[in-house]
Amino acid sequence: MRQLAKDIAHGIAVVCMIPALVSFHARALFYGRDRALQASTQALAMLPGLLGQYLRRAFLCQVLAECHRSCCIEFGVLFSRAGARIRENAYIGPRCHIGLADIGKDVMLAAGVHVPSGARTHGTEDASVPMREQQGQLLMVTIGEGAWIGQAAVVLADVGQHAIVGAGAVVTKPVADYVVAAGVPAEVIRSRREG
Repeated sequence: MRQLAKDIAHGIAVVCMIPALVSFHARALFYGRDRALQASTQALAMLPGLLGQYLRRAFLCQVLAECHRSCCIEFGVLFSRAGARIRENAYIGPRCHIGLADIGKDVMLAAGVHVPSGARTHGTEDASVPMREQQGQLLMVTIGEGAWIGQAAVVLADVGQHAIVGAGAVVTKPVADYVVAAGVPAEVIRSRREG
């Protein structure tokens, strides 16, 4: 019965999002999917509570590369890349910013986590050219199944399955499965498999 109620609520949310989806697709024709997504998620990010969660998820299930219906996307979350993937039962806390990311099943992102599209989203090689005009390199950042990312962490590289990244950490190189990493830059401080 509970699942039926959720399915009905999801269907109602999708119907409510039809104007936003039409607007998104129209803007995507002129500005591209990523730019249209940024504007749409800025507006949807401001919807509070359970209603906001349902409406955001209904919209994102239609426009992201993947967005599972069981995920939870909280107030203030912004997306910048339509190629993002949000897997089953993932939780994205308030005020997170998500770029080109693959957020695995059962992942938890605390409030204010930033997952941009890798460490080189802006070019910096030519000091005579403004950075905004230099070619960057977008990379898919993968956060493995069951990982937990602490508040205000910045994830620039892949995080392994069931890993923990401490609050405020900056992940600049891949983090292995089943480890705890913390600091700036993030370093492994212990294995989760140790007793």
